[in-house]
Amino acid sequence: MRVPLSEFRALDVVAHQFLAGVPLADVNVVDLPAGGPGRTISDVRALTAAADPTKANVIVRMLFGLRFQIGRVLGWDRGSALIAPDSYLHRMDSVLRERSLCIPGTQDGPFHVLYVLENESLSEIRNATVHAFLAAALRPTVSGYRLYWAVYVQPVSRLTALYMALIEPFRRLVVYPAILRHIRRSWQRRYAA
Repeated sequence: MRVPLSEFRALDVVAHQFLAGVPLADVNVVDLPAGGPGRTISDVRALTAAADPTKANVIVRMLFGLRFQIGRVLGWDRGSALIAPDSYLHRMDSVLRERSLCIPGTQDGPFHVLYVLENESLSEIRNATVHAFLAAALRPTVSGYRLYWAVYVQPVSRLTALYMALIEPFRRLVVYPAILRHIRRSWQRRYAA
């Protein structure tokens, strides 16, 4: 479910300062029931690693397949598996690097992990269409946890605005809801008992 950007901005997360100046494009949340005390963002990441959320359903799988196929044909993703010279990985100080529970720069699907803290993670993807960041934050609630899924987008060319406008209905109405439902189902299977 989409929430106002201000709800995410009100959280105490490293991403706000680290990504200062990068536009926050979207914030979605999913409430995760139960789970018990002490759950962390690593618990959520383990669930998504075990069941690839880009394959949340047939429509999402088709959309990602189509995007990657178009990207191959048009050369949008050439070199995106490498850490780009303008990667925010190069902006990380030694304190944040040491705090990260995951080695900064680790490839995670099409993304590179910048950091994973106890209740927050940040990954980036850089290609010819966007320099995008996925910030996830986990917060306890009365009935379990709330996962924030925030997307920041740094334009890389005139193509960025057109690309984002073309994929907006798919992102907001199909992809994000399906991925977050997939995470919730995985969470419920693992923690609701």
